Amino acid sequence: MTDLDKLVCVKDFEDRAAGLLEKRALEYFKTVAGHGNSFRAAKDAYLRVKLKPRVLRNVSKCSVAATVLSRSCGLPIGISPWAVQKVAHPEGEVGSARAAEAAGAVYVLSTMSTVALEEVAAAAPRGRNWLQTHIYKDRKLTERLVKRAEKAGFEAIVITVDAPVIGIRYDDARSQFTLPPHLELANFKETNQSSSSNNQPLLDRSVSWKDIKWLKTITALPIVLKGILGAEDAELALLHSIDGIIVSSHGGRQLDTVPAPLEVLAEIVDKLKGSSCEVYVDGGISTGSDVFKALAIGAKMALIGRPAVWGLTCGGQQGVQKVLDILRNELETTMMLSGLFHLF
Repeated sequence: MTDLDKLVCVKDFEDRAAGLLEKRALEYFKTVAGHGNSFRAAKDAYLRVKLKPRVLRNVSKCSVAATVLSRSCGLPIGISPWAVQKVAHPEGEVGSARAAEAAGAVYVLSTMSTVALEEVAAAAPRGRNWLQTHIYKDRKLTERLVKRAEKAGFEAIVITVDAPVIGIRYDDARSQFTLPPHLELANFKETNQSSSSNNQPLLDRSVSWKDIKWLKTITALPIVLKGILGAEDAELALLHSIDGIIVSSHGGRQLDTVPAPLEVLAEIVDKLKGSSCEVYVDGGISTGSDVFKALAIGAKMALIGRPAVWGLTCGGQQGVQKVLDILRNELETTMMLSGLFHLF
């Protein structure tokens, strides 16, 4: 039995990671907006949804295969973008991308990566790699990142839309986390932000739907908007021919006291029903039954953030793979015990 074999659920990984990370790094990964109401709400929402199983349904052949952006996906679970992953483990984003590739899961690379996007793509050449970024003040910077992603073989661009400014984060203010001197934001070497973990100076408060129109003129890649929490904005995404949205409260790190993503998922799915705009969800997911509930309500894919970071901290690529394996097994077991042999 290896050391990772002793960790049997996501909570085990979280507890182990808490003992491995330097104090300020742990505070950075765990920080939330305000007093943490949005963070707790996202998790609690899954506990309020109860499962009603069916029996005698022949679940001898159970499949978790899915289709995301018109391509088959071995797992309906993705990894959400998370910055500066080499703070958690030397393998950093490469370890996470390779784990996702091995599991058949979508990997969303944060543009605030400690590994250049080209290096991540080369490390996981058969992976479902998407690039997350913002529409920055410097539109040329945004365009260069998008063009680099196209050239490197990324299959989609994810735009974070819930961060015209950084949210109020008391823990960050107290800990004053800074990027260790041996690390850098590898995609921003051309700017003066490569040594900072704070991208606030790059953000543009004036970003609007007209900038989404502009983005569509510079790339043919599918565009996914991350951070939508209402049917009104989901409808606007559809009107702007967006390929997918991630219903998300930014890991509870932006605006406190917003609805849990799961709470608003049904209304958004209903608004986009029958359209070409796919719906995904993240926030608060830590078990396979959480994934099951999100899919049952109508999400095409559920994404995890911190659980992947905890896996990376505990064992690099192998740690992230173990987290994904646990979630896969929990999802399959929940499906079979609920009387389902395929996804919704």
